[in-house]
Amino acid sequence: MGFVSGMLSGMLHRNIDTAPLLTGLDINLADAASRVPVDRYATLYNLVIGELQDEGFGLFSAPMRPGSFEFLCRGMLGAPTLADALDRARRFLSIVLPDLAVGVQRHDNRAELHISEIAPLAATPDDPARVFAFEWLLRLLHSLSCWLVGRGLALDAVDFPFTRPPHADDYALVYTERSAFVAGTQLVARFNATLLDLPIRRDEAALVAFLDGAPGRISMLYRRDRNTVTRVRDLIRHALPVSLSQDDVAGRLHMSPRTLHRRLEEEGSSFRGIKEALRRDLALSRLTKTRQSIAQVAADLGYADTSAFYRAFTGWTGMSPERYRRQLAQEETVNDHDKA
Repeated sequence: MGFVSGMLSGMLHRNIDTAPLLTGLDINLADAASRVPVDRYATLYNLVIGELQDEGFGLFSAPMRPGSFEFLCRGMLGAPTLADALDRARRFLSIVLPDLAVGVQRHDNRAELHISEIAPLAATPDDPARVFAFEWLLRLLHSLSCWLVGRGLALDAVDFPFTRPPHADDYALVYTERSAFVAGTQLVARFNATLLDLPIRRDEAALVAFLDGAPGRISMLYRRDRNTVTRVRDLIRHALPVSLSQDDVAGRLHMSPRTLHRRLEEEGSSFRGIKEALRRDLALSRLTKTRQSIAQVAADLGYADTSAFYRAFTGWTGMSPERYRRQLAQEETVNDHDKA
């Protein structure tokens, strides 16, 4: 519901009655603990845009006119790689969304997506309108990038420039399990730099189908809380340290491997991608929050030997598990020193 309230905050700031849009969607803003099915969320997304004639939900100093999302997609579509596509997005958004600046920085094996506040978006840093502005643009750029390259792209960590909101637990489903909340005017999303070299795989025909139901449809893609994706992820996780195959999971879901593959593809994912993302998330969590040995973490995640885990972890983070732990310890020491 936090995401819903954020989406409607532009209308509320303008004293526009939101009740007509919520009629028939069975959404009660007063029930902060309730959850909204993603299809209704996508419908509301488009209804708000239609009401305001603004794809930026009335959150910014100037409206983002309907059609902006389509032109953003078309501009990124012809790029050879994701890096080029994001650069095109940066330039286009600087025209239609001047209150926020997008940038990508590459540092050896690591990359960062920056979303910077050019002008204050609200009177207070934790205003729901400002919070949602950052949430929305990161979600849009991340989901669109995933769609363009035809696979889920893992975010290693995200620093959000506001206090932890009440709905932050859901960030693990939408963004990453490693979300931090820091004062400032810039959101920083970190990921493996090799992802920037991925080729753009979608064509004009795919774009035509993709734009059906857009831009609200973007909220339904590449989420980690989708039905089949969630069921597969849960089965894999509960079976650990036994490593389930796709055939194993398909059998437990009472469907053929081919049907499972198709359903995951429709939800913008794959069996291998889910398995790797789960192992990666659990590995980062264990190395961060426990003192388990590297060998024990590897065994718990179903790796046949520790060397295989080392190779996988280096691919995810660009560093060995030991170095990752040392770096975390150094960062905590620095933070403690700064607080002192």
